[in-house]
Amino acid sequence: MGFLDGIMGNASEADIHSVSKELEMILADHEKVEKAFKLIRDLIVFTDKRLILIDKQGISGKKVEYHSIPYRSVTHFSVETAGTFDLDAELKIWISSTTEPVAKQFKKDKNIYDVQKALASYVLK
Repeated sequence: MGFLDGIMGNASEADIHSVSKELEMILADHEKVEKAFKLIRDLIVFTDKRLILIDKQGISGKKVEYHSIPYRSVTHFSVETAGTFDLDAELKIWISSTTEPVAKQFKKDKNIYDVQKALASYVLK
């Protein structure tokens, strides 16, 4: 997956070394990035301790929200696949003590399954 996939909203696996460098200011001591996916400008990052959802906002992308979710706080999650007329797929993650899930939209591509598989492997440890 390349640049065009990112523009189209398709998730692509990101280089963990560059993501680690980008996140060095917010990672805990001895915390390690293990897997990351890029979704346009946003990132879904799996560390050995937590899930980090990174939302880059604005035209320049300089305003950034880092949403940290300890794996033990994930109560359940779902994947809604794209259909014939509905071209978006969606990943929803419910966090303990919240009623509304955190949702990420994907364009019609198979990488939503890769993200879901990574989420399952960390949450179901």
